[in-house]
Amino acid sequence: MLPIDPAKKLSFTRCIQDGDLVIVYERYDNMKAVKVCEGSVLENRFGVFKHSDWIGKQFGSKVFSSKGGFVYLLAPTAELWTLVLSHRTQILYIADISFVIMYLEIVPGCLVLESGTGSGSLTTSLARAVAPKGHVYTFDFHEQRAASAREDFEKTGISNMVTVGVRDIQGEGFPDEFAGRADSVFLDLPQPWLAIPSVEKMLKQDGVICSFSPCIEQVQRASETLRTKFTDVRTFEILLRTYEVREGKLDGFQGNEGGSIGSLPFKRRQRSSEASNEQETTSAPIVMARPCSEAKGHTGYLTFARLKCLS
Repeated sequence: MLPIDPAKKLSFTRCIQDGDLVIVYERYDNMKAVKVCEGSVLENRFGVFKHSDWIGKQFGSKVFSSKGGFVYLLAPTAELWTLVLSHRTQILYIADISFVIMYLEIVPGCLVLESGTGSGSLTTSLARAVAPKGHVYTFDFHEQRAASAREDFEKTGISNMVTVGVRDIQGEGFPDEFAGRADSVFLDLPQPWLAIPSVEKMLKQDGVICSFSPCIEQVQRASETLRTKFTDVRTFEILLRTYEVREGKLDGFQGNEGGSIGSLPFKRRQRSSEASNEQETTSAPIVMARPCSEAKGHTGYLTFARLKCLS
């Protein structure tokens, strides 16, 4: 995803090579991550696709199967990886992730601490935000989850910007080697208040913490602990409403005082040839937008606070 050369410069290649990870877009609600391997094939409802046909093509290309079906080959951006990764735990999605990165004030070169790693959705975006010279140190108490996360970061090409550790941050705190070095800290823990004293030691002066919690009771207790050594404590809930934008046909229109548009009965439109011109006009393709039927609701609360500066 973000391969970096020895000179610490981003070197993203636009052409697909053997061994690359690509996101195969089958339809708007179905994508999958596939590692390109010469000699391998992808079989799905649209046919059989040879990986050898993908090599040398640009990301974003449309490729066809032997029976005429097609898919798109997309670059594994952090946003797409969030949509296709394996869910070992509940993950953060794009709306929360973008908000976290902005309010944690993460820029290239930052040192960020995270607990817990989980499925690595947020970690992937954090790595891109600190690239090319920053680093993310992420910790999970579950050894197998940590190992799986390392494998994913290798696949997506960000392992040189992410270090995964196995540690119980609630019980042990962050390692002392990071004391006073962290620009930002992110917590996704069931009892974040237990880790806050350690976060205070890790952050630079004026550093920022974010705690993600699904329940308001967790937020209340964490906020009480934060107020002793932190300032500007704020909590947000991100609710995202997605719209589907598609081309369709307007069969007819009926004006009223409110200016609404509706469909007229088919037979009524066919009564005379005089209506033919109107029929051609009203059946022309138009672009329509409507709310998505499967809108996501509450995911969790994001609590931010800034370490108080010493007077």
